[in-house]
Amino acid sequence: MTGEIPLFPLKAVLFPGGPLPLRIFEPRYVDMVGRCMREDSGFGVVLIREGEETGPAQFHEVGTLARVVDFSQLPEGLLGLSTLGERRFRVREHHLQSDGLNVGEIEWLADEPPAELPAQYRHLAEVLAKVLPELGEHYTHVAPQPDDASWVGYRLAEILPLTPESRQFCLELEEPIERLRLLDALITQQST
Repeated sequence: MTGEIPLFPLKAVLFPGGPLPLRIFEPRYVDMVGRCMREDSGFGVVLIREGEETGPAQFHEVGTLARVVDFSQLPEGLLGLSTLGERRFRVREHHLQSDGLNVGEIEWLADEPPAELPAQYRHLAEVLAKVLPELGEHYTHVAPQPDDASWVGYRLAEILPLTPESRQFCLELEEPIERLRLLDALITQQST
C-alpha cells in the first residue's frame, strides 16, 4: 500500500513505538504539524544521510511515521512536540514543495510478525526495565511490552550509544531476533 506524507529529515532515527521529542521553529514544519494535528495524521521521520536539518538534505529511504501525542509553546517561539513512532515506510519518490517541505510518495513496510522474546535475551528486557524509568518523561507515552522481541530490540536501539547509521541499520532490519542478536553482541563487546 502506498501514500503521500510530509517528510521531516533529521539527524535522528525514530523507531515504531518509540518517543521522539522535537523543538520546531521553521515555518514549514510548524505548518506541517498544524496540518497533521487538524487532519489527525502523521509525518515521516527520515535519517539525514548528507546535509543539515535546516537546509537541503539527502536522506535514507526507510523511515517511521511520527504521530504528535503532546505539544507545548516554548520560549523564543519554539514549538515543543512529543511524538511517538508508528509504522515503518520506504520512500519511493520525493519532491520539495515551494515552502521547502519534503513530501514523499511512500510504501508502508510490513509490520514485524509478533515474536516472543527468546529466553536467551530475557536479560535485555531486564536492562530496559531498570533503565527506561530513569529516562523520564519521554517514555510516558510508551506502553511497555517486555515479552515482545521487536519492542525490546527497538527500545535498546534507541537508548544504546549507537551512531545514527547503526540505529538506521537496526530500523531497516526486518527480523526482530536478528536485531536482538546484533544488539546483544554490541553490549557484550562494549562491556569487555
